[in-house]
Amino acid sequence: MRFPGSLTRMTTATLALLLCAASALAQADIRRETVAVSYPLEQTVSLRFRGTTRLPRLTGSAKVKRTGRRNTRVEMNIDKLPRAFELGSIYTTYVLWAVSPEGRADNLGELKRSGGMFVDTKIDVTTPLETFALIVTAEPHYLVRSPSRMVVLENLPPRDPGDAQVNTIPVQYIGNVSDYFRDSRVPDLADRDYVRTPVSLLGARQAVSIARYAGAERDATPELRDAQSMLEQAENAWRLGQSESEVDTLARRAISLGVKAEETAELRAAARKRRDEKAASDRAISEAEETAAQSGRTIQDLRDRLRKEESARELAERDAASANQQLRELRGEVARLRDELAGVRTEGDAARLRLARIEGERAAEQARVEAARRATQQQEALGNLKASLARFGTVRETAQGLVLVLPDAVWSGARAAELTPKAVATTIDPLAALLANNPELRVRIEAFVDARGDASELQRLSQDRAEALAGRLVSSGVDGARIQANGMGTANPVSANTTPAGRTRNRRIEITLTPAAGEAAASQ
Repeated sequence: MRFPGSLTRMTTATLALLLCAASALAQADIRRETVAVSYPLEQTVSLRFRGTTRLPRLTGSAKVKRTGRRNTRVEMNIDKLPRAFELGSIYTTYVLWAVSPEGRADNLGELKRSGGMFVDTKIDVTTPLETFALIVTAEPHYLVRSPSRMVVLENLPPRDPGDAQVNTIPVQYIGNVSDYFRDSRVPDLADRDYVRTPVSLLGARQAVSIARYAGAERDATPELRDAQSMLEQAENAWRLGQSESEVDTLARRAISLGVKAEETAELRAAARKRRDEKAASDRAISEAEETAAQSGRTIQDLRDRLRKEESARELAERDAASANQQLRELRGEVARLRDELAGVRTEGDAARLRLARIEGERAAEQARVEAARRATQQQEALGNLKASLARFGTVRETAQGLVLVLPDAVWSGARAAELTPKAVATTIDPLAALLANNPELRVRIEAFVDARGDASELQRLSQDRAEALAGRLVSSGVDGARIQANGMGTANPVSANTTPAGRTRNRRIEITLTPAAGEAAASQ
């Protein structure tokens, strides 16, 4: 299938943007909280799903029914699921996971998709768990044993749970603890034409690459050779234009063999490590035995010398008087030398203390100079940032950081949550570029409205505006983990709501920029 040139360029730009966001987010392991549901017997519970900051607009739904003690059926539907590689070249497919209250994640199956840019995806699977949360992750292939950090969808509490007991539990999505997803030496997929290549073939390439990265070339050579051979068969079938079902069958065999090679390499590497540790232990025991033998020989030698000394004692007693006198003189000399040694040691200790004090003072002075330099640089950076922000709106300094106030004119209407094209082009996108170039700043968005109307509707409007602006910043390159969006409703008016001008001033957006280092210091 061929796409027009403009759509291809748009897809390439979107892919590059998502790759940058995925690289930034992969640098930290974020502890997330999700909702685990206890499903009662013979009762269907409906769930809704929300997208994470990776795909914030992604939605889905599921129907869950437990029909036995170890049989819970999950029927899930996801709307407009993009291709997995748009989140990073290492990803080829999506996997549905059931997360137990203990934090154990079970692979329930692959979310298959095909066709255009976005399609609706369905999956019907079962799990023996009774209480679990559901998440969807992007993965390099469908047979992974633990979830990646690329969580794109998670379930919400059921609106009408019936007798289900809903508990909130902490779940840490650390996923694969290998550094495979961060190692710069790991190559991208060889075939860059992602749109045309079957997902299973992309997954097979990744399965073989992961097995090789896990050490299969050394510890699972036959298994890796079988996986590579099966991958070559799948590649040949694809190049020769065979049916997708035949290519899919060969590619899935290659994935299975790649996973087998990876697991075999890990097991054999662990066994080799145990053997090395045992060999090291044996060497230590052997060295200890040799040391003991050497000590025995030394003891025997000392005993022999003792017997010789005892034999010579009678001869030594003849010169006892002279020897005693010499001994007293020697003892006096030893005492004198000990006193001198003690004096030298005292002087040395004092010299070392003086040197340490001098070094400490020099280090303290260097730290002070460095701190002053950093403070000067930070002040200059703050001034430059304030000058840059001034072209977007009113800027003021507070104890929390710089506050940029955007007027109501950025919205398409007094009660609308859509940004005007002019505001996007002249204010929001340039502001997003500035924030993306200052990744050390935390961004808190607070939307305010006037007091005319229902309070709950006004609160919802302010929250929608804050989230709309945050979504635009994220789509323009700002890391979503840095952004906090709050709808403030009618709080903190800056003018009276009795006049049109006052209400216009109250409808505003305040963006507070706080250095991340400052937040950390304030929390300590």
